[in-house]
Amino acid sequence: MHVIISRSALLEVLGAASSVAATRTTKEVLKCVRLTTKDDTLVLGATDLEVALRVEIRQVQIKKKGDLLIPADKLTQIARECTDDTLTLESDEQVCHIRGQDSHFEIYGHDPREFPPVPELEGQPDAEIEAATLLELINKTLFAVAKENTRYAINGILWQKAGKKLVLVSTDGRRLARAQGPAEGTGGGDTQMIVPAKTVQVLQRVLGHAEGKAAVRFAGNQVVVRADSYVVSSALVEGHFPQYEEVIPKDNDKKVELDTEEFLSAVRRAALLTNEQSKGVRLKFDDNQLILSSRAPEQGEATISMKIEYTAAPVEIGFNPLFLTEALRVANAPTITLEMKDGNRPGVFRAGPSFLYVVMPVNLA
Repeated sequence: MHVIISRSALLEVLGAASSVAATRTTKEVLKCVRLTTKDDTLVLGATDLEVALRVEIRQVQIKKKGDLLIPADKLTQIARECTDDTLTLESDEQVCHIRGQDSHFEIYGHDPREFPPVPELEGQPDAEIEAATLLELINKTLFAVAKENTRYAINGILWQKAGKKLVLVSTDGRRLARAQGPAEGTGGGDTQMIVPAKTVQVLQRVLGHAEGKAAVRFAGNQVVVRADSYVVSSALVEGHFPQYEEVIPKDNDKKVELDTEEFLSAVRRAALLTNEQSKGVRLKFDDNQLILSSRAPEQGEATISMKIEYTAAPVEIGFNPLFLTEALRVANAPTITLEMKDGNRPGVFRAGPSFLYVVMPVNLA
């Protein structure tokens, strides 16, 4: 192989590939990326046997076709530290020579034939959605995924293809986030699957670089997503996702509209005087005013007030401030609506028709 490649393009792709390539494994080939020439492009592949990434790099000049397998971390470090506009990659059997204007690196690789296959999207996709829209749905749900919960089904995000929309849902048992956006169904009927959090994190990285529509295909126990020159694939999470519709309150009779940025600022300030023992912020709604308060033993107390339009019966409810700030940061709307029943029932936040967030209250007694 002999190619001349744009260093910035290579570095952009390696950023995503490094999040896929395995780091804690005895299989050295899984710590590598595979580089293969194809027509006028260079195809990069990475996998940890659970998540796989395939991407075509077009900013490349092919001098000699070939195939090589080299450690992802070393290639990334070299691309990051060099200052050249382009880098030259040449392979001599399993040795890769990387040259810049004033530098030469010799990296020992492995036999590319030992690398596991990295899937492409084959056949008709089940749904197509704007890459920017899919990224927004991911941003609005990924933060609420359970972290290493023994209920494996909630360690991923539920993807539902329903008619002409794609719905993503996540929960950790104390809160639930749901986001939906328009999608074109191009094959199959309505379906659903649980996509691992790591796969969604990789998608979050690559979708920021993609333009146009993303194609999604559900193939048995696998999901494959193609966005621009990127293809991300992985196995699905086994198990049954909770019947989330049942936990969304239907009888909340108090509603208030809040300025998103103002409310976020107030919550963040109130959270300054909370700790592990008292990690809750009290929200008191009464007569066109919201008062947020918190206290931390042996540290002090905080009180922040907001003018709002609220004429319903007074209500006090406590929330974990982290659960509020994480949702408010991704709401992507000037205002957010809070629906409540009383201080012991879940609150429901809505930002337009596409984002819903249910959060359990905390006891501040």
